[in-house]
Amino acid sequence: MTSEETVHHLLSGEIEVVGRISASSNQALLVQVHYEGRSLEACFKTELGERPLWDFPDGLWRREVAAFELSRIMDLDLVPETVGRAESEFGAGSLQRWITATDDHYFTLREDRQLESWFIELACWDFIANNTDRKSGHVLFDVTRCWAIDQGLCFAEEDKLRTVIWDFAGTPIPTSVSDGIAKLLETQGGALNDWLSLDEVTATLERATWLEAQGELPFPNEENEWPPYPWPLI
Repeated sequence: MTSEETVHHLLSGEIEVVGRISASSNQALLVQVHYEGRSLEACFKTELGERPLWDFPDGLWRREVAAFELSRIMDLDLVPETVGRAESEFGAGSLQRWITATDDHYFTLREDRQLESWFIELACWDFIANNTDRKSGHVLFDVTRCWAIDQGLCFAEEDKLRTVIWDFAGTPIPTSVSDGIAKLLETQGGALNDWLSLDEVTATLERATWLEAQGELPFPNEENEWPPYPWPLI
């Protein structure tokens, strides 16, 4: 299926729960989405399964959808297709196409020069999205390419980037990211406005503008109160 066909399938199909993903901190579910005789595996994150956080409002699943939309607006293809579903016996939540991956993660893949441009794009994306939880294990490898998952802790208004991907600090931002930033600013956030508050969208646009003006990926500020690395790292 094309990406657009996958989005339509996730939006339209019947959700059948297969089981709970044991490693998930927010009771994510593995599901089959059935539509027009075809089935697609997906990760279903519901608001009912979320643990309350002091620094993010309820509805982290909305940020999962916004993460995909940011990747789509910028034409970066970093995040698996993700949609919001309001109607289900488990309540509202996000459906993300399931990635069948190897045991690899960022730390085992970062020295592969063929993946370097993808990692640089992701580092730029994480800065713009203000990702507070880019662990190594949130990068999946499906034997052919990488995917970024678990973006529920993104888009806070105040700067609080936490990531393991600092290897490319000082690297010039690629043309693909500059073009993506132009599209993001031209649309004033586009579909992000459907999932985030106005202040969060504004902060996202401001970070994108700053990164474009800076021209290179920033370095971690270890003197800040807010640590630049997530924990655990993997």
